[in-house]
Amino acid sequence: MTLKVSRLFLLIESIGFCAFVAWYIWQLQTAFRYSWIVFPVWLLASFTLHKDTPQSLGWRADNFWSAAKRASAVLLPCALAIAVTGLFLGGAHHSFRHVLLPNRFFGYLFFCLLQQIGLNSLVTNRLLAAIDSPVRVSLIAGALFALLHWPNPVLVPLTLIGGALMSWVFAKERNILSLTVWQTILGTLVWWAFPIAWHHSMRVGPGFYHFHSH
Repeated sequence: MTLKVSRLFLLIESIGFCAFVAWYIWQLQTAFRYSWIVFPVWLLASFTLHKDTPQSLGWRADNFWSAAKRASAVLLPCALAIAVTGLFLGGAHHSFRHVLLPNRFFGYLFFCLLQQIGLNSLVTNRLLAAIDSPVRVSLIAGALFALLHWPNPVLVPLTLIGGALMSWVFAKERNILSLTVWQTILGTLVWWAFPIAWHHSMRVGPGFYHFHSH
């Protein structure tokens, strides 16, 4: 297989995985109860086929502190910007107690971990193997990540920026643990900062339209 063809297949896999996630969000999760099984099967098959290692996937602790410092340098300004926006929008009147309940917080942390595996361990990894420029890769990954949050008017622009930045950090450090922590922090801040009438409790896909605030 030539390098050009190999890179084409890597691009197809990256986009194909995101397309399946979108299909699941918009239809499969309600139409076919066990369709979620495709995700672990796809991931395991891909990681095995490409001979990925914990290091290449970012499942590692040996570089956690260096990765955490780089991620903090990039994402802390984002967190501060969201916090300031929240103060202007009246977020000071909202309570963190609801999202900081242990079952909710750790449930969201685990959900962010799954997103990092999909976004970076698979999609960004494949894009990096297909495209030589980490900047271009991060922009593409951010765009794909944002599309999966359609039609949420708060999450689409924020995940475009956040997804691109997290993908870029991953390309530099290959660690999803620090990125998982930061995504959890940023997502919690977004929930607090913006009116629930705007983000519909962070829902995407058809769930965004079916949300009713109480």
